[in-house]
Amino acid sequence: MRYFLVFLTCAGLAIAAEPDDVVAVVEKTFRAMAAKDGAMLRTTMLPDARLYSMRGDTVGNRSLEEFVTQIVGSKVDLLERFTGKPQVSIRGRMAQVWGEYEFLRDGKFSHCGVDTVVLFKVAEEWKIASLSYTIEPTGCKGE
Repeated sequence: MRYFLVFLTCAGLAIAAEPDDVVAVVEKTFRAMAAKDGAMLRTTMLPDARLYSMRGDTVGNRSLEEFVTQIVGSKVDLLERFTGKPQVSIRGRMAQVWGEYEFLRDGKFSHCGVDTVVLFKVAEEWKIASLSYTIEPTGCKGE
């Protein structure tokens, strides 16, 4: 009986950790952006990851390598952060993170929006497959 209780406790901890592990990958991406660290950015994403943006009626998209080049080459300090606790959905080895964010350039508010991130668990690590976001210059919590 004691071993069964230990098993249930460990299983419960593993299940509870999964949403935190998924969000941690997205937050590591934010830290890599702030550090302008291309190598760290690449560790959070699948090699063929895509990024999509929506600004007004305009949809943009780019590859991971295009994104890395843009971030590493930035001349200003960048900071992206969630403004609340993001929602996380997990089914097997696929997860989605949905959360409101704000973006600062050189410490000043730039825009806000919603990030929606799809991740897959590959080789026991969560990796971003796609990151989609809105770019909203008004109506934000941090303005």
